[in-house]
Amino acid sequence: MGLFNIFKKKEALTEEQIKWNYLWELWSQEEIGAPYDALMTYDSEINNGGHAQFFYNVSNCGDLAKAVANLCEVLPTDLGNNLQKAYDVFLKSAEEENEELDNILSECDNFFYDNENLVTDILQAYANENIEI
Repeated sequence: MGLFNIFKKKEALTEEQIKWNYLWELWSQEEIGAPYDALMTYDSEINNGGHAQFFYNVSNCGDLAKAVANLCEVLPTDLGNNLQKAYDVFLKSAEEENEELDNILSECDNFFYDNENLVTDILQAYANENIEI
């Protein structure tokens, strides 16, 4: 098979992949209900700038305390505890800036990245059960 044919050949997406893609399309159109919309926002924001970005962006357009509480209910315990720890540090850093707080927030980001598959699993299960194609 020539190099051109390798690039020309496309594999069909599985039903699960189609539902996953459609879930994100619905989220971008604000058509996903709670708490999955918040979970998708959390995942997206963390991957684009960590917890600090999530906290700043949500606090600029909504009730951050409520968002954190709702997410802690739907996240697995370890990720919920990590989010709460990051939130506590974020609130404390608003009062005082120091390197130790930045390091803790960075550790919380890394914990999320190391366990992001748990969030993906929750969202994939939601897509598989609720998205019709």
